[in-house]
Amino acid sequence: MTRHLVAVTACVSGVAHTYMAAERLDKLCQQEKWLVKIETQGALGIENELTLADIMHADVVLLITDIELSGAERFAHCRCVQSSINAFLREPQKVMSAVRRIFGTPQDTHIILG
Repeated sequence: MTRHLVAVTACVSGVAHTYMAAERLDKLCQQEKWLVKIETQGALGIENELTLADIMHADVVLLITDIELSGAERFAHCRCVQSSINAFLREPQKVMSAVRRIFGTPQDTHIILG
């Protein structure tokens, strides 16, 4: 079964780390054969914005951020893994392991990593 993820990446400056995290996540999801759509909230504003349909069809939401996200309430009732940008870039497998664990848990399940 193909897994569907949506993600948001955002860093304090909204430049390098936002896009580095998005690129790394995209590659990791390709390796897992998971479909992913990644919204970035950076210096250029919100790019590749997630729609309500994207969020509703996702198995898991992954929030990789060091700032308060614009529109975070969209994910309140989703299976959600949250991580800081630095933790994700340092230990992406720890984050991906949390994503694997959250599949099949009830909606409203949230895992918050460092």
